[in-house]
Amino acid sequence: MILFAQPRDIATRAHTEMPAEFRRPVVTEWSRANKRGLPVGCFLEGPCFDRDGNLHVTDIPHGRIFRISPEGSWTCVVEYDGEPNGLALHPDGTRFYVADYKQGILSLDLATGQITPVLTRRNSERFKGPNDLVFARNGDLYFTDQGQSGLHDPTGRVYRLSSDGRLDLLLSNGPSPNGLVLSPDEEVLFVAMTRDNAVWRVPLLPDGSTAKVGRFASFHGTSGPDGLAMDPRGNILVAHASLGSVFVLSVQGEPIARFRSCRGATTTNLAFGADGTRVFVTESETGTVLAAEWMPS
Repeated sequence: MILFAQPRDIATRAHTEMPAEFRRPVVTEWSRANKRGLPVGCFLEGPCFDRDGNLHVTDIPHGRIFRISPEGSWTCVVEYDGEPNGLALHPDGTRFYVADYKQGILSLDLATGQITPVLTRRNSERFKGPNDLVFARNGDLYFTDQGQSGLHDPTGRVYRLSSDGRLDLLLSNGPSPNGLVLSPDEEVLFVAMTRDNAVWRVPLLPDGSTAKVGRFASFHGTSGPDGLAMDPRGNILVAHASLGSVFVLSVQGEPIARFRSCRGATTTNLAFGADGTRVFVTESETGTVLAAEWMPS
């Protein structure tokens, strides 16, 4: 049996929470499918910073994207007929790409707040339900197509949309592919497989294909890994959606730290601030953005 050192505990604090005037405790199509038809006032996801230091988050059930200023004020940037989840800042810095469960891959113009479609179908078929996305340095976009897949139906997919418009299917057997992040050298893609309660390691080969995909780390709990982030040393931060924690794993998958939520247990996604030392985490159950300090040793 391999024994790991006890991961160090890191405290979190409540950075900001959705103001009462924006909360809508009503039943939606999303809550019928995912929360047994209960009214959900908000469900925050997709934290992502723009180049001006504003944090943006999505509110999935109500089709909204919010901007949170460095001072903590909230503004609804756009509300539309969709279920926005993951956000990624386009390399040009002027727009976010949005993984929308209902509408596909969209673009949000940061100056105008206009939403436009980027990729809504593949081979004339709708996607299962895009969840999260990440840009490579060359402009290629990787995204997960989660839908309602799981161990009972391991048909979730991972795609690469190249900067020249080519769409490649990298994985088609995922039990709920969710958050994803590239290694610092961009030779490996890590994917949170929520219903497998694991993070998968996906090598990216020079010819654009993949091989020897493996399980990098395993967890427990009623949900599983959700959003992922990578620090400069290659440690992976894993937001677990039912354990109220962000786990930090070394380059070999060893647990080295754990951020414990000071609010609810539904820690869904995370992003580094501009200084690279603060981590911001969406706690979706309470509509709170948590913050913690992270200095890799």
